[in-house]
Amino acid sequence: MACRVMNKRRHIGLQQLSSFAQTGRTFLGPVKSSKFIIDEECHQSVFISSTVRLLESLDMTSAVGQLLNEAVQAQNSTYRTGATTLLFLAGAWSSAVEECLHLGVPISIIVSVMSEGLNSCCEEVLSLQVPVHDIFDHMDSMEAVSEFETVSVSLCPFLQDPSGASSIQEKHNLKDMAPHLSPHNLCGRPVKSLEFFKPQANIEATENTSQALKTSLRADTCFRKSVLIHSRHLNRTATSQWLQKPDRFLELCGDTTFQTYRCHDLVELATGLSHGDASSMKLVEEAVRLQHQSACMQPGNCVVPFVFDISRLFTFCLPGLPEALSCVCPGYITLVSTSSAAVVQELQSQPIRVILIQGDLTKSYRHLGFNKSTNIKTVLDSMDLQEDSSEEVWAKHVLQLLFQFSVNLVLVEGDVSEHLAEKCRHSNRLVVGSVNGRAIQALAEATGAVQVAYITQVNEDCVGSGISVTLWKNPLDAVDRSNRMAVLLKTEGINVITAVLASPVSAQMQTKEDRFWTCAYRVYHALKEEKVFLGGSAVEFLCLSHLHILAEQPLHKGDHACLGWLHDTSSWLASSLAVYRPTVLKCLASGWHKYLSVLLYNTATYSSELEASTFIQQHLQNAIDSGCPSSYILKEYNKLNSGIFNSDISNTVEHIPRVYDVLTPKIEAWRRALDLVLLVLQTDSEIITGSGHAQIKSQKLEGFLFL
Repeated sequence: MACRVMNKRRHIGLQQLSSFAQTGRTFLGPVKSSKFIIDEECHQSVFISSTVRLLESLDMTSAVGQLLNEAVQAQNSTYRTGATTLLFLAGAWSSAVEECLHLGVPISIIVSVMSEGLNSCCEEVLSLQVPVHDIFDHMDSMEAVSEFETVSVSLCPFLQDPSGASSIQEKHNLKDMAPHLSPHNLCGRPVKSLEFFKPQANIEATENTSQALKTSLRADTCFRKSVLIHSRHLNRTATSQWLQKPDRFLELCGDTTFQTYRCHDLVELATGLSHGDASSMKLVEEAVRLQHQSACMQPGNCVVPFVFDISRLFTFCLPGLPEALSCVCPGYITLVSTSSAAVVQELQSQPIRVILIQGDLTKSYRHLGFNKSTNIKTVLDSMDLQEDSSEEVWAKHVLQLLFQFSVNLVLVEGDVSEHLAEKCRHSNRLVVGSVNGRAIQALAEATGAVQVAYITQVNEDCVGSGISVTLWKNPLDAVDRSNRMAVLLKTEGINVITAVLASPVSAQMQTKEDRFWTCAYRVYHALKEEKVFLGGSAVEFLCLSHLHILAEQPLHKGDHACLGWLHDTSSWLASSLAVYRPTVLKCLASGWHKYLSVLLYNTATYSSELEASTFIQQHLQNAIDSGCPSSYILKEYNKLNSGIFNSDISNTVEHIPRVYDVLTPKIEAWRRALDLVLLVLQTDSEIITGSGHAQIKSQKLEGFLFL
């Protein structure tokens, strides 16, 4: 972990949060540097390549560490993406808040202005939305494969790496991905021709454009209810007009349409969301195609809009095998012991009836909430049963049930009694344990079976039929280290897909699976929201430039969007808002600047973060001088797609694929990061300015005055 000298008389929580965030800097961006986490006591090591796995392996026993871990886990469990952004921005904004405190900015103004700035950024980036419509009308499997084999995803749209671009060797037939530009720029002013967007055009901001920009910047920001309402520093009036519509941002997302770019193709969407991990995204794209084909084959489903059901997507890992063996299969793949091979081959040629068990299939299993009867003893009148143990009696009873209902297959969500499994194999019956609960639910819907908690609850109505069991043989016919082999469960009408993930390095298996799910959830959220952001840090750069412009805007009467955070608008805090507001906004913007600098530095494009920061500063000044940062970003996108922005790009390259980002996960990562920082700020402030400090003599305060 990064070491840092902490001032015990300052906000230790903010310093700890910034120190924790330093550990995940190498995970930012598509080019990640893996880490080995070594336990000092037992000297065991863990190989990790993501923020979530990093925090799981670190000692997070401190209060700030637990808050950070909870925030990251909440982001990951909900969206499966954005955890690294959350971690980095939490650290960057902690440093920004520390800087504001060092400059003497009151805590209430820090909270109000930073919240105002982030909400204003969330509203501003809506101009970079790209609608996703009708992508399943343009699917072509052969085209998808060829595109993924040759496409090179750019790291940043306007911060393009020339060396990376020069490695593209072939033309890409991506005419549908070219920007369809409308005769209106983002600032609202019609243009005479499309020459405005061409790379060679000299863009000059007119007075009308500047006026439109000022009007948009003075628009009321969309506030949501803050969780920080129980502090003397962060109190605000409950009747504030800014709290009447906390979900206004979601309304704006639904009402705002962006006419410049469109995404009509699954290949384009998957390529843009891959963020450099084309191998994982190729599997995700194929899974979407298989699920779409399966849905269309069912009668009456072609007229219903297709919805990507990620709950019916599963993974099956093959450690120690070449990565080229990774593939996607319809059906559910699971492991059984090699001693069941003969039973599986026998079941392949006959109709199968199945029972689905929730929980474990053992004699001692009891479901949650079961209360065992007390003060009851069992007395045997005869000693004949002593020869058979209670486990044997139970196994014989289960076999009788299977014979009675002609059941050939038992799928169990939990553990299975090994003794029972052995007896079932002798009677050509297969019992499979550790089956995913979502897979059991899908099989229940397709076979007509009813899930039961205990096998003694089974009756004729609970038994399903129509399922098939086959041995799934990988190309190398490899067997699991624990002498287990894979079987494929399929049935007509089941919309279940299994992604088989192979990796020659067993230590990287967890990383490969995590990356696959990250790609899958990016596609899932994009299809669910039917919108994506122009990616490659375009939205972060827009936030950076927007905050700098916002800081230069004078605070007019009636535009105090953040006064709702102040409990008394006539107090000296409200009167000093105009003085401190530019400083706080620029400190907030410094977090975006650090984000972009580290992102570029991690790609090995620049030798130092300082060099990357200088490059970003040049683009920032150009965007501000243009009068409309949104138009500037679009112009740079147009340059990149034209292959003219960098002289090193070969003239044979017609288009470079765009990069996309998902909407809600990115916005929520920003909000969670700032909420975490402000929560730590609140806690530190309550401790520092507690009643004990009021009794300190004035000569020991060293310039601090508590009002």
